[in-house]
Amino acid sequence: MDKTRILLIEDDAEISRLTAMYLDVEGYQVAVIDDGSLALAAIKRTKPDLIILDLMLPGMSGIEICKAAREFYQQPILILTACDDDISEVSLLKMGADDYLVKPLRPHVLVARIEALLRRTQTNQAAAATALTISEASNKVTFQGKLLTLTGSEYEMLKLLHKNVGKVISREQCCQALRGIDYDFSNRSIDMRISALRKKLGDDQMPYQVITTIRNQGYKLINE
Repeated sequence: MDKTRILLIEDDAEISRLTAMYLDVEGYQVAVIDDGSLALAAIKRTKPDLIILDLMLPGMSGIEICKAAREFYQQPILILTACDDDISEVSLLKMGADDYLVKPLRPHVLVARIEALLRRTQTNQAAAATALTISEASNKVTFQGKLLTLTGSEYEMLKLLHKNVGKVISREQCCQALRGIDYDFSNRSIDMRISALRKKLGDDQMPYQVITTIRNQGYKLINE
C-alpha cells in the first residue's frame, strides 16, 4: 500500500527535521521545502495528499502560497503559526486552509489533526462517488439510484467532474471535454450546461450541494 504523501513547507531546519522524522515513524512519506518561492512548483511536482504550511517563509508567505495553491490544489492544507494572534478561523477559511496548529508543535496532536483532515477528505470524496455512478461502457448515469437522461455534452461534462471529485475543474477544461461533442463551447455555454446538469441532479437551488461554483476558478463536484 502506498504511503500517504505529505509536503512540509517550513524554513526552520530543526522543526522540519523533527517533524519529518516523527511523521516518517508514523508511516507517512514526507518531502520538505524550506523556501516559499519554491513551494508552488513543489506542490505541482509532488502532488501531496496533504500540505503542512508555515505562515512565515522566505520568498513567499504561507498566506500567498495557500491562496495561489487553491487555484489547482484541493487536498487538505494545515497551517503552522507561531502565535494564535497571527490567524483567526475567518482568515483561515478565506485563505483556503483547512486547519491550523500553533507552535511549538505537539507531535501526537499534529498526527491527530492530519488523520482527521485525511479522513474527512476521503469520506467526502467517497460519498460523492457513491451517490453518482457513471458507466462508460453503456454511457448510463445514475444519481441516488435514479437513471438520468443527459445530452452528449452534459454527459461529457459530468464525467469530467466525476473523475475529479473534490477538485476544481476550470471552464477551459470543460471546453476541452466538449471539443468534438459540441462546437458551441464558451464560458456562457459551459454555465448553461452546468445549470442544466444541476436541474437534472435536483441541485438547482442555492446553496448548491452537488456541483458548486468556485468563484473565478470553475466548478467542483461535491456531496458533503
